[in-house]
This record gives sequence, C-alpha cells and structure tokens, in this order.
Amino acid sequence: MHESLLSITIFVTLFAFGSGNPNFQKGPQNWKFEFNYTNEPFRHPKPVQGSRRIIVGGSDNWRFGFNYTEWARTNAPFFLNDTLVFKFDPPSDTNIHPHSVYLFPSLWSFLRCDLRWAKRVANTSQGGGEGFEFVLNNWKPYYFACGESNGFHCQSGMKFFVMPTFRWY
Repeated sequence: MHESLLSITIFVTLFAFGSGNPNFQKGPQNWKFEFNYTNEPFRHPKPVQGSRRIIVGGSDNWRFGFNYTEWARTNAPFFLNDTLVFKFDPPSDTNIHPHSVYLFPSLWSFLRCDLRWAKRVANTSQGGGEGFEFVLNNWKPYYFACGESNGFHCQSGMKFFVMPTFRWY
C-alpha cells in the first residue's frame, strides 16, 4: 500500500514540475538538455568529409625514435574506412635497421609487445614508394607496432593504437 502511494506521489510530482516547464509544453523540439542549446547535432572541431588517406607519422613517416602514441592522439579522430599509410625505407646497404608493421590481437599483447600472436601485415620491403596501406574497415581497436629486432622497436615506442569511429556528418 505504502509503495504504490509513494510511486503515485513521485509520478504526480514529476508530471507537475515537467508540465509546468514552458519548454516541455512546446514539445520535444524545444527541450534543452543543458549541454547543447542550439538543438544541432554535435560537430567535431576538425570536421572531415569522406574517408582519408593518413600518413602514419606525418612527414616523419614510420621510423625509429618517433612518438607514435602522441601522433595518434593529435591526429584523432580516425574513422571507419580511413586508410593508414606506412612509409618506410626498404632494407639496403645504407638502411641496416628496416621496419615492418605488425597488428596485435589484443591490448595485452600490444602493451607487452608480444609478437607471438601478432600478425605481420607489412614486411620490411612494403613501405617504400607510396607506402603500405591499411584500411580501418571494422569498428574495433587496431594495435600497430614495428616488429623488427625481435620487438625492440616496439618496446622502444614504435607503436600506437587507433579506434575508428562512425562518421556522423
């Protein structure tokens, strides 16, 4: 008995306060939710139309000694169907420390640079010319790293992850 009386009292109180609000009376198109007074959808400060072709590392390309975690943070957001381009020099007489691209299956293997379960998606010769292209075609985290020197490059910070999102605009 007391529970039903309490439920009715709460309902009547909420209805009375809600219907007394002039924005409520005008309909849902005029409701203001305290965070977006324009009633417009959220727009990202760096709007992007269509899929992008993004060079990993920018003008520094895919190389040892670069902070790719910071690069990924400052170049976010990444969207579904964006293409990451890994550019690196193939092995040669002058390039004795080549690079590759590995994709880790989990955050745990990425953090530990555990190459046992990682998949090599680009070998040491695929980064030359226009570079190796990888399309972010699934809504999931992608964990990338260089797997050369038995994971030393990865352990030294030559790694990053991205989580592509849906394009809403």
